[in-house]
Amino acid sequence: MNKSRVEKVATVCTAISFIFLLIAFTTPNWLETDGKLEKPKFEQLGLWQICFKEFQDVRHWYDYEYRGCSWIFKEDSKIIYETTLPTFFRATQFFFTLCITFQLCGIFLAILCSCYSRQQKKYNVLMWCIGISFTVAAMCGIVSVIIFGAKGDGRDWMPNWEHNDVGWSYALAVVGSFILLAGGVLFLIEARRFAKKKEKFLNDDSQFHSKS
Repeated sequence: MNKSRVEKVATVCTAISFIFLLIAFTTPNWLETDGKLEKPKFEQLGLWQICFKEFQDVRHWYDYEYRGCSWIFKEDSKIIYETTLPTFFRATQFFFTLCITFQLCGIFLAILCSCYSRQQKKYNVLMWCIGISFTVAAMCGIVSVIIFGAKGDGRDWMPNWEHNDVGWSYALAVVGSFILLAGGVLFLIEARRFAKKKEKFLNDDSQFHSKS
């Protein structure tokens, strides 16, 4: 089945964005120290992993000293959830997880769509669903990176805030979200174009039969 140029570009966009977003989802470099401190208490953070170096929360000064990298929901870290998991970061995790989920749904629908002929009625329905899934995923990703970009390197979160910068994982999340948005919109454009083309063909066909 031959794909149109728009559909090919949309497919490439969604494939590239998936690689970017999956890497961003799984890597611990959304926020990281700039390396200018000799002994930074905080080193780096991803959506699901955090790395400390001799960190003690001021509200639990004598309880525990955190060193190394660990899963952010680790049992030992419960006492510092107020520090490591503020509302804005939970929102970032939530929306970015939605982004990955909707994108996976779109990929599944795209694979399913490839099994249908362009002449089948379900083909155009699937094209609309693919475009909607990718567009919704992109919007969730964009909301996520906006939230983190506004709050992630603020002075009231990680220690030594003046030496913390957003990292390359965050950059991939931003780029991937906007590429995915482009892919989703292109799928919607292709679905609309295909629907109009099919409607025109049916109208011409009906007029031909009526004249004959």
